Amino acid sequence: MHLSSHARRLTAGAALLALASGLAPAAAAHAAPLTRSAAAPPPAPAHAPDAAALERARRAATAAGAAGAMARFTGPGGRVLARTTGVRDRDSGAAMDIGARFRIGSVTKTFSSVVLLQLVDEGRLGLDDPVGRHLPGLLPDDRITVRHLLAHRSGLADYTEAMFARTVPGFEAVRNKVFEPRELVRLSLREPRTNEPGAAYAYSNTNFVVVGMLIEKASGRSVGEEYRRRIIGPLRLRDTAYVHPATAIRGRHVRGYLHPDEPGRPVDSTEQTASWAQAAGAMISAPADLNTFVSALLGGRLLPAPLLEAMLAATPTDATGTRSYGLGLRRYDLSCGVPVYGHTGTVQGYYTYAFATRDGRRSLAAVANTSNRGQANTALGGTLEAAFCGAKAAAPRSGRGSSVRVEADLPEHG
Repeated sequence: MHLSSHARRLTAGAALLALASGLAPAAAAHAAPLTRSAAAPPPAPAHAPDAAALERARRAATAAGAAGAMARFTGPGGRVLARTTGVRDRDSGAAMDIGARFRIGSVTKTFSSVVLLQLVDEGRLGLDDPVGRHLPGLLPDDRITVRHLLAHRSGLADYTEAMFARTVPGFEAVRNKVFEPRELVRLSLREPRTNEPGAAYAYSNTNFVVVGMLIEKASGRSVGEEYRRRIIGPLRLRDTAYVHPATAIRGRHVRGYLHPDEPGRPVDSTEQTASWAQAAGAMISAPADLNTFVSALLGGRLLPAPLLEAMLAATPTDATGTRSYGLGLRRYDLSCGVPVYGHTGTVQGYYTYAFATRDGRRSLAAVANTSNRGQANTALGGTLEAAFCGAKAAAPRSGRGSSVRVEADLPEHG
C-alpha cells in the first residue's frame, strides 16, 4: 500500500521515544509520514550469513589498525546476528559495544538524499531544476542541477582534498571550527572543476553541502530538524542525530582514532564539530538504527516508488562495473551475484558500512574505530561478502583484505 506524503503524522508515542533518546528534540513530533512504495521487488537470492567470515573480517580490521570493530546483520523473521571485536575506548579498555553510538560520516549523504527527494515528491523543487533557481548566485554554472549534486556529477571539486592534504594537522585545524555552508562552497570554487556538469562521476563532499542548503531553502527548516521530522522520528531511531555543531557524542559511544600520515600514535578524534562535513557527513548513529534505516529505505517506506527507483538508478564508478552510484546511494555487486545498496562512511576515527538488499529484507551495519588506514577499511568491507554471500563469498585476495575495495569518501594518506 502506498501512502501519500500527507497521509498521517507521527504519533505521540513515537515523539516520546525520540525525546527519550536525548538526541532528538520536540520537533520530532511534527514528523512527516512514512511512505510505502507501490511495487515490491522480488527477494534477493538468500545466502545465510557466514558468522566465521564476519569474525575474520572484523579481526582483519583490528589487525590493520582499528582498536575495535563490530557488525550487525538483520534478516527475515527478525533474525539478528551481532558481533564485536576489540575495544571502543583504548584508554579505559572498554569492549566494543553493539549498542554504542558513533560518527557515520558519509552515510549521512543517504539521509540527506531521502529528505531532498521527499521535498521533490512534495513539489518544492525538481530533480532536474538548476541549482541556481533555488540558490541564486551560489554556483558559477547554471547547468548544474539537483540531480547532478545527488549523483556526484556536478563537476564541483571536493574541498576536503586540500583541507586534509595533511591528515592530522588538517583535522586539528578544523576540529572546533564552525563553518557556514557558503564558506565550504567557496573553498570548493577555489579549485579547478573536475568535469562539465553531468559528464562524469567525481565524488565530492561539496555536492552534499549544497544539498543541505537546498533542504533548508525548500523546507524553511534546518537540516537537523528535517532529519528528525522525516526519518529519525518516524523510524524511531533512538541513537541517531545530527548534533552539528556540538562536539560531543552523548550517551554510550565508540571513541574514534585517526592515524597520522607518518608512523606515530593515533589521535583521539571523537570530539569535533564535524562542521566541515555538515549534510555530507556529520550524523551520529548506531548499528541497529542503521539497519532500520537502510531496510526501511529499500523496503519502500520512505519514498514513493518512482523516486526510489530514481535513487537506485546507478551508473558504474569504476572499470570493474561492480561499483555504482545512484542518488546518494552506492550499489555494490557482490561476488555471489547479490547487489546491495547503501553507503560507506569515513570521518576522522571511523569507517562505516550500511547496506541492504534491494527488497530491504536483509541489512548490514559495520564499523571500525579508525581512519586513514585503508587496509582496515578494505578489511571491514569484507563483512558485506560474509553477510550477504555467506559461504558463497569469493575468497579474499589476501589474509588481510577482502573483495570489496576501499571507497574514497575522504582523502587517505596512511
